[in-house]
Amino acid sequence: MKDRRIYSKNPDTTSVFVNDRQPVFCLLGPTAVGKTALALELARAFACEIISVDSMQVYRRLDIGTAKATAEERRLVPHHLIDIIDPDQEYSLARFLADAAAAYREIRGRGRGVLFTGGTGLYFRGLLEGIFELEIKPDPELRARLEQRLRAEGCAVLHGELAAVDPDSAARIHPHDRQRLLRALEIFHLSGQSWSEHLRTAAPTPLLPPATPIIGLTRPREVLYERINLRVDQMLAQGLEAEVRGLLAKGYGPELPPMQAIGYRHLTEYLAGERDLEATRQLLARDTRRYAKRQLTWFNRMPNVTWFAPEDMEGIMEFLGCRPGEG
Repeated sequence: MKDRRIYSKNPDTTSVFVNDRQPVFCLLGPTAVGKTALALELARAFACEIISVDSMQVYRRLDIGTAKATAEERRLVPHHLIDIIDPDQEYSLARFLADAAAAYREIRGRGRGVLFTGGTGLYFRGLLEGIFELEIKPDPELRARLEQRLRAEGCAVLHGELAAVDPDSAARIHPHDRQRLLRALEIFHLSGQSWSEHLRTAAPTPLLPPATPIIGLTRPREVLYERINLRVDQMLAQGLEAEVRGLLAKGYGPELPPMQAIGYRHLTEYLAGERDLEATRQLLARDTRRYAKRQLTWFNRMPNVTWFAPEDMEGIMEFLGCRPGEG
């Protein structure tokens, strides 16, 4: 991957300022690439506040395994959409976009710039492409029946059922993604129409315009993987095991979506005696590397991303339309 690949021919792509005072731009990249440090530097340079684009950092008490910005870093630069719900609460793309829009308006109302940063590709897609407002509200009785079937019959059976009525949704929803699997079946049973068909007939309105500057961070694959291995060791040294023990002790069981995330699932299985700590460490590092590869695949499919090495501050500043010190 080259350091700079501009996919957009739109000359307005590199206009970071939505007006003379309020820059708005995005920073994305795979896990462990170095987003946090650069985001802090850019946010301070451009007088921005940060909106987190991360599907796991929304959860309280999941700190080490999600690599949240520290309390000191959040003191230096205000962060939004971090620690906003408990692990047993549901969170969706629709809710993220509503929360992001509210934070965006609040920040700009104070005359500050906005930096969207994180690694959740689906959330970035929602920001740039929008989603439709689905009027089909959850039905508690139907959801309870589906959940009972899920426990009794397993994910594979319900995923197969989804594939029969909505093959497009089945292709994009992992068989173990219980929340989205149940929602897809719920939508079909309540409306008689597949989730995919609803998507095809929607007319979404994105929060951000297509010309929003998007900085992508990349490193050579071997360097990124070494950083991931190091991060896994650091998380274990910082107390990831104790964090997971604490979550389980508070009643946040392994069936919850955030407890199925990378790191939390691995330590939960370790604590259940499924493997020893060294095997857990190796598996966690491997799965994190695979996750980073999937992130890169997703981001490479996005238009209008310009790629930089994290150290290329001069190039990033030039891309954003100014030199260091002019923000």
